[in-house]
Amino acid sequence: MNTLKHILSRYTAFLWAILGPLGMWGVLAAAALDGAAVGLPVDLVVAAYVSQNHHLWPIYVLMAAAGSALGSLVIYAIGYAGGEELLRKRVSPARFAKLHNAFEEHPFWSLMLPAMLPPPTPFKAFALGAAVAEMSISHFLLAIFLGRVVRFVVLALLILYFGPEALHVIRIFFSHHFHWVVAIAVVAIIAWFIVRRRMAKKQNSKLLEQTES
Repeated sequence: MNTLKHILSRYTAFLWAILGPLGMWGVLAAAALDGAAVGLPVDLVVAAYVSQNHHLWPIYVLMAAAGSALGSLVIYAIGYAGGEELLRKRVSPARFAKLHNAFEEHPFWSLMLPAMLPPPTPFKAFALGAAVAEMSISHFLLAIFLGRVVRFVVLALLILYFGPEALHVIRIFFSHHFHWVVAIAVVAIIAWFIVRRRMAKKQNSKLLEQTES
């Protein structure tokens, strides 16, 4: 654990030396580049910023979420301009069909859910799928922003409570239990939809009763 802590502290110092002079704009730039398919370790960047300035963590979370959403516009442009062939090359035919059906039925949640999850979630494939399905830009940006806010808030709180080494523990956990995490998240969203529909039906029935009376 001491060796891991030393490695993380050195890497954190390295990231901070590069991005620190940019202030909060550094985390936005790193997240934007990562969203645009450059593949930067944005979680480590956010962890480095939060570790250096605890009291500014809400700003870093919002900047990282905004940068990720804005950078993903590059993926959106590629997909919207004719990225179906590219998406078919990146995923299997069965997964392509699932993506297509998901964005047909629940486009917003089908993008927000993977935006909440850290690697190894193939998020860029979902973003490309949303563009191929011609999801509106406003919904595209909002889904990614809200999903990333959830992801980075959880990350920031873990860093605040457990230190930078918590990031390594998170990566190990998700690499070993990724499918369980996805299953739990899907079940939670389905349960939320069921509750929401039942509440809507109750409200509609009450309105009908009031109009009839």
